[in-house]
Amino acid sequence: MTTFDEREAAFEDKFAHDQEMQFKAEARRNKLLGLWAAGLLGKTGDEADAYAIEVIKSDFEEAGHEDVVRKLVGDLGDRASEQEIRSKLAEMLGVAKAQLMGEA
Repeated sequence: MTTFDEREAAFEDKFAHDQEMQFKAEARRNKLLGLWAAGLLGKTGDEADAYAIEVIKSDFEEAGHEDVVRKLVGDLGDRASEQEIRSKLAEMLGVAKAQLMGEA
């Protein structure tokens, strides 16, 4: 294997790793967001965990996070504005990334 081939393989491996970490961070963000929303809805324990899983699953409807925002806006009604949800979405992504880095 030439040096060029080795570098190419290393870049491909890094790209795959970065994509995997981004997926994990977004899934963790959605779980944290779901738990936050569950609290606003008065859900606790297993009911809150089940709701968080619903939020995670909602992210698979389309690319991006608009499907998650749409679900939460619909579920939360006047308990949280769309802007609050978007703000919490960004906040939770930072928390999720920090948690993942702490686990590595």
